[in-house]
Amino acid sequence: MTAGASALTLPALFSYGLFGLPLAMLALPIYIYVAPFYAQRSSLDLAQIGAVLLAARIAAAFIDPALGAWMARGGRSYAIYVAASLPLLLLGFGALFHPPAMPQAATLAWFLAALLLVYAAYGLAGIAHQSWGAALSQARAQRARVAAVREGCGLLGVILAAGLTSVLGYDGLSLAFAVCLLAAGALLLARAPRPALRQGMEALPAGAWRLPFRQRAFRWLFAVLLVNGVAAAIPATLFLFFATDYLRLGHYAGAFLIVYFCAAAASMPVWVALARRFGEARAWGGAMLLAAAVFVWAYGLGAGAAWGFASICLLSGLALGADLALPPALLAGLIGAAGHAGRHEAAYFGWWNWGVQMSLALAAGIALPLLAWLGYVPGSSSGGLPALTAAYALLPCALKLLAALLLWRAPLQHIYSEPGENRPCTS
Repeated sequence: MTAGASALTLPALFSYGLFGLPLAMLALPIYIYVAPFYAQRSSLDLAQIGAVLLAARIAAAFIDPALGAWMARGGRSYAIYVAASLPLLLLGFGALFHPPAMPQAATLAWFLAALLLVYAAYGLAGIAHQSWGAALSQARAQRARVAAVREGCGLLGVILAAGLTSVLGYDGLSLAFAVCLLAAGALLLARAPRPALRQGMEALPAGAWRLPFRQRAFRWLFAVLLVNGVAAAIPATLFLFFATDYLRLGHYAGAFLIVYFCAAAASMPVWVALARRFGEARAWGGAMLLAAAVFVWAYGLGAGAAWGFASICLLSGLALGADLALPPALLAGLIGAAGHAGRHEAAYFGWWNWGVQMSLALAAGIALPLLAWLGYVPGSSSGGLPALTAAYALLPCALKLLAALLLWRAPLQHIYSEPGENRPCTS
């Protein structure tokens, strides 16, 4: 089925967006659980885990643009790439969270290889899925809606993963992930609306990977993505350490995550409405300011402050809804304004995912070794706790404010013209 304005009903969008649920079920353990998992269940120390995460995420970051350029040059349906990613995702998840007992050097190698497989498969599936959604519609009223449905399903996946991990552990999560991945993948391939790819457009040359950066607006938006991504990735990386060792509330970690992501899911329709009225950029900038104003209070919490931290999770979760729904909508508008809709989305989303991976790499590869150097040891009440608190609560707020400033100055006005009025912005 080819997508048109009439085809983008809620059931059609749900058929498309549900695939975001299993992808998020994979993303949450990688971003939040994997470091504590290997710290507790292997002989690796925190610096080694941080080094592996840094190496794998940097490698994955360079894989994503290559995947995006390759997919854009191929001119094939995005469905083909989604189908190819399914067995790789299953194999990678199983290897990452079910490692055999091995010596330390072998564990390091297994950890790195499993991460690389997961990141490559996740990049293939994620770029194809995001590009599919960006190509569905260039109407301003629709693009935030498409992204919101996909990211809303992703939030449900995050909540499901957090709950299952708390109750059933990693074995239960692995089984649920496999079932959800195969079911959502089948629904996407069989029932989701297909974008009308413009086969008549010229093939991308070998240097296609540079195409997005010829757009001035993309360069600005990419800088915002990097800064805001690091701001989000640092607390995600340090969340379990902060909740367990500083707040002494590790047994409530799953509940805090559920509150956070439920608030984000509930806020999604509000951010879509605000984006329709004020534009995606202004709404997203307002969400950044809200996140900084709320999250800074985490620095003043004391041990056992369950209600205070739950309130921060609730309010900062409301801001997260904008972080998830609005940037992909902005990028979809930028692609349309550049005249590349329906053909070159994968090239853009390859670099977009590069930025996401680099943000995560910087957060893990800098924050974890730095905390180890400052004396923080997971599971202890060491003198490194003040450094943990500052890194978790203060640094992300400063980066959020910087990202909001960059977004305010970014040349994005041309994105808000409707299809037919778009003009490339290349200077």
